[in-house]
Amino acid sequence: MSDKAAATIDPVLEEAIFTRRVLRFTLGIGLAVTISAIFAWQLAFIVPVLVAKFLVDRTEPTVQTVYELLISMVVTIAIAWLVSFGPVQYPLVLLPLLALLMLWAYYLFSDPKWNFFATILIVSTLVLPYLGILHPGAAIVVGVGLSFSGVVAVLIFTLLHILLPDLSPNRETHIAAGLTNDQRLYESVRALIIAFPVITFFYFFEITGALLTMIFIAILSLQSAGSKSVKVSLFLLITNGIGGALAVVFYNLLVIVPELVFYVGLAMICALFFSQKIYSDPAKAPIFAGIFSALLVVVGSTASSTDADVATNFYIRIAQLFMVGVYMVVASFFLETRNWKFLTKRSAV
Repeated sequence: MSDKAAATIDPVLEEAIFTRRVLRFTLGIGLAVTISAIFAWQLAFIVPVLVAKFLVDRTEPTVQTVYELLISMVVTIAIAWLVSFGPVQYPLVLLPLLALLMLWAYYLFSDPKWNFFATILIVSTLVLPYLGILHPGAAIVVGVGLSFSGVVAVLIFTLLHILLPDLSPNRETHIAAGLTNDQRLYESVRALIIAFPVITFFYFFEITGALLTMIFIAILSLQSAGSKSVKVSLFLLITNGIGGALAVVFYNLLVIVPELVFYVGLAMICALFFSQKIYSDPAKAPIFAGIFSALLVVVGSTASSTDADVATNFYIRIAQLFMVGVYMVVASFFLETRNWKFLTKRSAV
């Protein structure tokens, strides 16, 4: 839709569009949190994060959404099967394969049309082989759980649009990538350089308790490459810090009132607040979406935890979130202060 057409939208209609989107987002998060908390399958806490991503990034469900879901399910199960019976005990074979899959995910993520599939792909690529090393056989269970989380997220997203169709006259669901293929490849390699050293460290030393850290790295590394990677990484560190601080408040309220209804209600209040910020100022939407995603991941993973010492593990998750953010800033700064001629020559063509 052109700027001229956007300017002619009736103010009453514009207000109705805003109200409906806020309502859809709030109800969607409430439904996602309820389902994931009640059934609590493996990686169920990812559902609210995916639902929020759909509602912010996409105007309505399309055939492309279903297509991405089906492909992501097939790829996730394939990776889970491969690491269950494949070369997980041979790092010199496994790590190059992971690097190729990560590079593919980064390349796809730079095209908005494929960022949902890229998100599932990078999480599957990092988490499933890691689990396959630490707990042989667990990769299949977690892979199925991740695929099921994607299915539930798409179903919630579709249901909400059936009940509350979008009123916007702009039906464009995706925007163009805005980069040439060479530029996308260049940024993908940069993202790989940022994330891969810490991934290699985890795999070689088989560090236990780092599953959530791997998920943080998987999600954040998708957004930390590019010509302003240091600024983006600083932005991610700030948003994650705020999200972590809010998660502390959220968690302590849950300790006081450990009831599902209260948990869902609190999540919906947060969703109501953040959705108004997201939809009222699109320029700042990534800031508020990033804070809310950090909040959902930390609180959701803690609420679904079966560990005996939940409180200690919660603060460990907060520390992991902060450490990943610091690492992203340091790695991005190192990357931008080096002259990567072997990358820039091709991208400049």
